[in-house]
Amino acid sequence: MQLILHLNARFQPKHRFELEDALQEIFQENKAGEITGGGTSLKENGEIDSCDIEIDFRDDGKSLEWLVNLLNTIGIPKGSVLHGIEPSVNVGTLEGLAIYLNGTDLTEEIYKSCDINYVIEQLEQTMDGIGHMYSYRELDEFTALYFYGTSFLEMRERMNPFLSSYPLCQKCRIEQIA
Repeated sequence: MQLILHLNARFQPKHRFELEDALQEIFQENKAGEITGGGTSLKENGEIDSCDIEIDFRDDGKSLEWLVNLLNTIGIPKGSVLHGIEPSVNVGTLEGLAIYLNGTDLTEEIYKSCDINYVIEQLEQTMDGIGHMYSYRELDEFTALYFYGTSFLEMRERMNPFLSSYPLCQKCRIEQIA
């Protein structure tokens, strides 16, 4: 049975590949099928919009309920959909948060003296136990950091003290993406 997992996720291809590899390993162990392809869709501005993973699902003792439970257990964003069955099935348990760091309107000194890797490290520490960064996208106007976790509101609340204090985070915006 050919299925398409449409991910409401802003994963660069390399991060989508990591999920594909993890699913492939689980499918092989359970003789449940294989990953046959995938793709990443972009918005007009170049930002990642969503991803698809193509699945050849073999119902060798594994039901679609097993697959849905697997997808919800491994952690994919809310708003994802499993197509290829009627009706399509909504999957996903994680909420998403995007931080858009301003890439044009801060002083040159801030861009030179601040470190995006420090931002990521600090935000990861604040997310301990509730989420983490899954992917990112660098464009001229902004750098987007994509976090997924158990609660958008809790992630935002934990991040706010750091975001309001670190110079590189000035003029950033936060958006719920799942």
